[in-house]
Amino acid sequence: MRVAEVQREGLGLHDGLREWAARLRPALRQQLAAESDAIAVGDWVFAKRNAFGEWWVGERLPPVNQLARRLHDGRDKVERVVIVANVDTAMLVMGLDHDFNLRRLERYLALVRMAGVTPLVVLTKTDLCVEADTRLAAVRALLPAGAEAVALNALGDEPARRLAPWLGAGQTVVMLGSSGAGKSTLTNALVGHDVQRTQANRAGDNRGRHTTTARVLHRAAAGGCIIDTPGLRTLRLDGDADALAQVFDDIAECAQGCRFRDCRHEGEPGCAVRGVVPDERLRNWAKLEREARRDTLTALERKAQVSVWKARARGARARAQAKRGD
Repeated sequence: MRVAEVQREGLGLHDGLREWAARLRPALRQQLAAESDAIAVGDWVFAKRNAFGEWWVGERLPPVNQLARRLHDGRDKVERVVIVANVDTAMLVMGLDHDFNLRRLERYLALVRMAGVTPLVVLTKTDLCVEADTRLAAVRALLPAGAEAVALNALGDEPARRLAPWLGAGQTVVMLGSSGAGKSTLTNALVGHDVQRTQANRAGDNRGRHTTTARVLHRAAAGGCIIDTPGLRTLRLDGDADALAQVFDDIAECAQGCRFRDCRHEGEPGCAVRGVVPDERLRNWAKLEREARRDTLTALERKAQVSVWKARARGARARAQAKRGD
């Protein structure tokens, strides 16, 4: 069966005809946790019914791919959280209203490309934006080769018609985006009836409300599967600096012409990246790389790094006091 929903104490499984409630065997849960892994919506599992009629999951098939992020507690603990598994396309949903943010879109693109998933950017709320064509062109300029972007109104029959090529039988799509972008509205349009609750954005600042609270797999009217997800409040990428370099391949290619091999593309002479790659994209890459390097440090490496920072701070205070003559 396929995992259609992950709850706190159980799972929702689908056999192609109907959904069943099931539980995960503790041994499998512990095994996956030891590998920084977990059962996710989209997984394929083997389930068996016991003498009491209860379904138990004892084995998971290796996923073809996983979308995962990292959660940092602000101290030493970094936790890997699996979002979904076994997806063909990631629909990156972004509203053309106040939700429009190219830097955040770059982060989502990096997330899905690092997982080997094809991105499809869906810009919603065309009825509320007079600059839809201009913003669509700006999005397409960010996309890697082979990726596409569409702008549409999430209400009515337009989504089912224009997104049908990605929702045929055997295809699985995951909706990703911030709260209020229109993921649930889009899901309802593609399923053919209301399966997800929706809310209007807040009146004061037009920010989205956190309506969807769980990841759920639905059957699309076109025959494929749709996984709707809650809006992600934080998105730290699950990967190291080398994986990130493969996503920002334009920067990596230009960097081959830099004078210094360890050029950071900040103020070094002979940098071949600055002036070619847009400054905002370069700053976003640098921020993501710092996060990736920090998240992959061991506890001892992180402690040593903190010691270096403290030593530098003490040195700076000592120099300041010497200048004042204290």
